[in-house]
Amino acid sequence: MEIKDELIDHIAHLARLSFTGADKTAIKKDLGNIVDFMGQLNAIDTKNVEPLIYMSEEINVLRSDVPKQDISHEEILKNAPKKDSDYFRIPKVLDKTID
Repeated sequence: MEIKDELIDHIAHLARLSFTGADKTAIKKDLGNIVDFMGQLNAIDTKNVEPLIYMSEEINVLRSDVPKQDISHEEILKNAPKKDSDYFRIPKVLDKTID
């Protein structure tokens, strides 16, 4: 399948991306390789292959829930645009007036 510039432009528009000429050429080549690989996969005979529903036979494998703090309270507040003592400060969301 030939990948045309219009297809790249359309996909880029849908993904809200923009590409320069060199990037567009590289993406065109990569997309062509992907489509060619899909063609190879379609050529494989899978008549006697049972469909795969899950990647592994494990069911409900859970880890133990161990509470821990990886980042300190001060480090978290460092990234806050506004803070008040030990809390994030945010714009008012609820109006307390009763009609």
